[in-house]
Parts: sequence; structure tokens; C-alpha cells
Amino acid sequence: MKQDPRHAGNVVLLRGACLWLLAALVLAWCLVGLDFGVPFVKAIFPGKFMRVLQGHSDFLLMTALILGFYATKTPLPRTVRWAMVIGAFTNSSLFVLQGAFPVLDGPTPAPGIVGPAFLVYLLTSLLITSYGFGKAAVTVLRSTLDAKPVG
Repeated sequence: MKQDPRHAGNVVLLRGACLWLLAALVLAWCLVGLDFGVPFVKAIFPGKFMRVLQGHSDFLLMTALILGFYATKTPLPRTVRWAMVIGAFTNSSLFVLQGAFPVLDGPTPAPGIVGPAFLVYLLTSLLITSYGFGKAAVTVLRSTLDAKPVG
């Protein structure tokens, strides 16, 4: 498939940002449902309202970060683009999972395999997200240092 030069090869960032913005909108409506006490929404998110709000806010923040990097039109390595998009989802989903499964939101690990599995998911998410956004930041910064001055 031929790449559109307008995207600098970063079309996956645009697609991911659109998906995570839609996720934020769905969570916004879930927050309205929680606030109005809609039974099926309360059944989906029996945990803390704040965790769902944090998930919503994090999806919005990640969307803005991804769109900001996309707007630079700086070509990014494929692994970086995918790490940003996947990390943005997994990082935001941590809060949503805590809102849906209150056992994950305690000071002590959840019982059985659930606690260690959530910890592995959390740490993997942090690693992927840090790699993606960190490497993207370095790449964009280096692109500004390589530029020839105008005038």
C-alpha cells in the first residue's frame, strides 16, 4: 500500500488517536450514566467513579499527545508509532479496569492469579508507553537540531 506523504508514515497515530477519542466519548457517557445512577452502567463500573473519570481523562490526554506528535510530521519508526498507540490504550485502560473490577483497586494485590496478572499488565503498559513517547520525543527533538537555519 502506498503511503500518503501528508502523514509522514504516521497514519497509525491518526487512526489510534481517533479510536482513543471515541473511547473517551464512550467513557464520558458512562460517567453521565453513573452520575444518574443508571443500573446497567453501575453494574459495569461498580468501583470508584474517580477511576472511570481518570480513564476518560487519560484517553483524552493520550489522544492529545498522539495528535501533537502526528502534527509535527516527523517520520517515526514503526515500533515507536505502535508503542505510542498501544501504550496509550493500555495506560488509559488501567483506570477503566480498576473502575470495572474494584478488587484491582486496593492497597493489597488481588487474590489468586488476578493480582500478579494485573501487575504484569501495568508494568508492561508503563514500559511500552514510556518507550513509545520517549523515543518519539527524542526523535522530534533531534529533527529540530538537524534542521538548517532559515535566513
